[in-house]
Amino acid sequence: MNDSSSPMVLACEQVRRVYPQAHGELVVLNAVDLQIRRGERIAIIGASGSGKTTLLQILGGLDQPTSGRVLVDGKDLAALDEAARGLVRNQLIGFVYQFHHLLPEFTALENVALPLLIRRESPAAARSAATTLLDKVGLGERLDHKPSELSGGERQRAAVARALITRPALVLADEPTGNLDGRTGDRVFALMLELNAEFGTSLVVVTHDMRIAQRMDRILMLEDGRLQPAAITQAD
Repeated sequence: MNDSSSPMVLACEQVRRVYPQAHGELVVLNAVDLQIRRGERIAIIGASGSGKTTLLQILGGLDQPTSGRVLVDGKDLAALDEAARGLVRNQLIGFVYQFHHLLPEFTALENVALPLLIRRESPAAARSAATTLLDKVGLGERLDHKPSELSGGERQRAAVARALITRPALVLADEPTGNLDGRTGDRVFALMLELNAEFGTSLVVVTHDMRIAQRMDRILMLEDGRLQPAAITQAD
C-alpha cells in the first residue's frame, strides 16, 4: 500500500543523532527526513553500524535525536515527558525485535495480553483479545506455554502478536526474522504482512534480507547518516 491520500502516521524531520567522542563527534544520523502513511510498508537497509537501529529507536521514542523532531500521529515526541512518550508507545507503536524479548516467567497468553493490561483494560478483555490474536497467528493451542516451551518461530509469532495486540498505527521491526532459519523466517514475515494488511498498520522493517525488503512498498538506504531511496529493483 502506498496511497498518498492516506493519513500521515509518522513524520521524521531533519533528525540528527550525534555522539560526543574524545576527539570530536560521531554523526550517526544526519538530516534524516521520512514520512510514513497509514498502512504503508517500508524497508530500511544499510551496512552494519550505519545507524539503522538508532533510527528505529528514535522513531519509536526510545531515544532522542540531537536535533530535529519526530511526530507520531502529530505528536512531537521530543516535546513530551517520558510518561507521555510511554503512553504514545503503548497506544500507537508496536515493536518487534530480532530476539523475541518475551518475559520468560509469563505464558504466551500473558505476554501478549500485557500491553492491554498496561493500558488498564480489564484482565478478562485483555485475555480474550490475546487469545483471539494468538489463535490467528497459529498459537491457539500454545496459550499456556512459556517462551522456553515454544520453538523459535513460535516465540517470534507470539512477539508479533504482542506488537499488534493494541492495533497500533505503526509497527517498528528490527531484523524480525534475523534469528530464524529461512523457512521459518518466511512464515513469520508473511504473517506480519497479512496482519499489516488486515489491521491497516504501517510497517517499518530494518533488514539485511533483500527478499524481505523487496516485498515492501518502499526500500530506503541509510548510508553516511542519510536516508534515501535505494537503487534496487523491487520484485513484483
